[in-house]
Amino acid sequence: MSLRVATDKDTGVAVVTLDRPERLNAIDLALRDELVGAWRELRFDDTVRAVVLTGAGERAFCTGLDRAAVVPQPGSPYMMDDPLLRAGPKANDLWKPVVAAVRGMACGGAFYLLGEADFLVADPSATFFDPHTSYGMVSAYESMLMALRMPYGEAARMALMGSAERMSARRAHEIGLVSEVTEPGGALAAAVDRAAVIAGYPAAGVQGTVRALWAAKEAALAHAFAQAPHLITLGNLPADRQEELFAARRAGGYRVR
Repeated sequence: MSLRVATDKDTGVAVVTLDRPERLNAIDLALRDELVGAWRELRFDDTVRAVVLTGAGERAFCTGLDRAAVVPQPGSPYMMDDPLLRAGPKANDLWKPVVAAVRGMACGGAFYLLGEADFLVADPSATFFDPHTSYGMVSAYESMLMALRMPYGEAARMALMGSAERMSARRAHEIGLVSEVTEPGGALAAAVDRAAVIAGYPAAGVQGTVRALWAAKEAALAHAFAQAPHLITLGNLPADRQEELFAARRAGGYRVR
């Protein structure tokens, strides 16, 4: 199992932890399926009234899709399976509040999860970046989600600068991507504390508020997501060329802003 779910019946908070620290909590197909299963189970657990999502270890919250994952695709250019499109809570019809606690790197496909969290709490070590363009890939779904969480220019800069830059927790807080930066090592505890406050309120009103907030942007996402498969098909380099670019990356060859 690559996912841990711990539920506190007294507070009504469940902590969902991506537990592949040796792979920087990258999501393979098995973990994707575990996430889908966890969100669906939490829909039916009325003792859980708020959720915290985090990653194990100190180095990363999540680094997106595991590059070792083999994702079968239909042979037709009109059909594409995105392995992470259904990995988040909203995609699985979970309308309980989700607070993300971010420590270390959060990049690329991690934005499928962060884009569906209700707010983010970050450790000072948190950094955010999107390496797609560096490796000959279109940042579509990820950028669409982030464009609704931060000013357009910041979302564009993150997507277009690729692996050359990482956004610090401080900068993420300044632009509103992160709602709170904690003391070192304090992100998870702070997120659990905030979730416990929310879980103490009547659930129907809280869940209705979550649904209302998401409704304010889901129409825009639906229109944007309809374009994503075509943009990816047209813009992505062949997989072998992507791998060449990924293998040629230089450790530490980036700036943090």
